[in-house]
Amino acid sequence: MTQLDQFLVRAEALLARIEAILPQAGSQPDWNAGHAFRWRKAAGNSRGYLQPVGHIAPIALSDLHHIDVQKQQIEQNTRQFVHGKPANNVLLTGARGTGKSSLIKACLNQYAEHGLRLIEVDKDDLADLPDIVDLVASRPERFIIFCDDLSFEEGESGYKALKVALDGSIAAQSDNVLIYATSNRRHLMPERMSDNATYTHTEDGDLHPGETVEEKISLSERFGLWVSFYSFKQDDYLSIVAHWLAHFGCNAQQVDAARGDALRWALQRGSRSGRVAWQFAKDHAGRIAESAS
Repeated sequence: MTQLDQFLVRAEALLARIEAILPQAGSQPDWNAGHAFRWRKAAGNSRGYLQPVGHIAPIALSDLHHIDVQKQQIEQNTRQFVHGKPANNVLLTGARGTGKSSLIKACLNQYAEHGLRLIEVDKDDLADLPDIVDLVASRPERFIIFCDDLSFEEGESGYKALKVALDGSIAAQSDNVLIYATSNRRHLMPERMSDNATYTHTEDGDLHPGETVEEKISLSERFGLWVSFYSFKQDDYLSIVAHWLAHFGCNAQQVDAARGDALRWALQRGSRSGRVAWQFAKDHAGRIAESAS
């Protein structure tokens, strides 16, 4: 055997080992491995695959306080979807840490036993949405494609890909797929003072947005359901703190004694959000448990 033949044999063996490790394009994941998946790509590989999520945050709808209106809207839309009824893609926007992502996770936990599944997709991978939809279109489960903390700068490719996936492709969106996205920006794009200069006035006094503004709102308009979240009042924040302290094993006296510390914690963070309340409760309950041990 010549040196060239030996080289080719070794090269083929190496390629075979690499191909055995890399997920195949469009390969089916282990659907029984979990209720949630992430869309992943190996470094330097253009082929994506679904990676099962081993541990899902155990948050329940009952853990989310002072967002009752928002919770009712999202839960209703998700229930319709799971039951095979018409339902909308959803955009959740508003103040940070107020429960947007947690509400989607709680809906997954609520309806996972009824066939609901969740696929988390990073913004940089939105161009792969057609591949993801094709992968799950024939499945009996109902899939929410989840895009968390979504926002775009002008010219990003994911912006166009998401527009097409929502309502711009010649192919109809699969009836077992919805897109739920969270964002701190109502229209997912930065809004600048210069945008106001593009508005035009008609003779009868009507005000019409220019092309720049129309482009920026065209994506958010493709979501059928908009749900807005707002900062919590002080009493609401303290109520959420009390819930999580009790969840972590604190008694009523300990919960009441923590009010001052909880307010100082929020002041240091510059926010009275549900996330800050949960973070404080973990820290405070952990300190109490440590001192008692």
